[in-house]
Amino acid sequence: MEDLLDLYAEPYDPVRPVICFDESPKQLIGEVREPMPPQPGAPARQDTEYKRNGVRNLMMICEPKRGWRDVLIMQRRTKIDFAHAMRHIVECYPDAEVIRVVLDNLNTHKTASLYEAFPPEEARAIARKLEFHYTPKHGSWLNIAELELAVLSNMCLSQRIADEETLRREVEANVRERNAKAIPIKWKFSTQDA
Repeated sequence: MEDLLDLYAEPYDPVRPVICFDESPKQLIGEVREPMPPQPGAPARQDTEYKRNGVRNLMMICEPKRGWRDVLIMQRRTKIDFAHAMRHIVECYPDAEVIRVVLDNLNTHKTASLYEAFPPEEARAIARKLEFHYTPKHGSWLNIAELELAVLSNMCLSQRIADEETLRREVEANVRERNAKAIPIKWKFSTQDA
């Protein structure tokens, strides 16, 4: 735990950014019957019956000190998908010497995933730029990306979303709006508090 708290306490360094990464599934749910709009004195009504349209995986990438975030929407949550997300992070930070990534201990969150997805030279180049910092067991609350996913969910994903296009539109609008404000996240919990 102290490793992560020390990372969060460091001053902002664009050459050694701290990036938080987490994943969350989002079920695509369609309407079976058209919802009824609100009437004077009565709220909108939605049928309890729905149609399942699959699941997408949201991969949250955020840089707390800069107030920046990005969300990748994937079909699955595999080693290959994780590797592509890590390559995306490296591409977003071409001038960084090392990118320190805070993430949980999911079985796909390993450097070996890069070698399953890319040729050895490319995998090694990506791996050299990344430094993984894992949350402790039962310590996922220490990952700011998990908090960002909760904010995203509360702001725009709490209603039924029937398809990937609508999901992308909602997520991209939220990311654009929040990035425009660029409000840094000030982590208050420190090693002295632990």
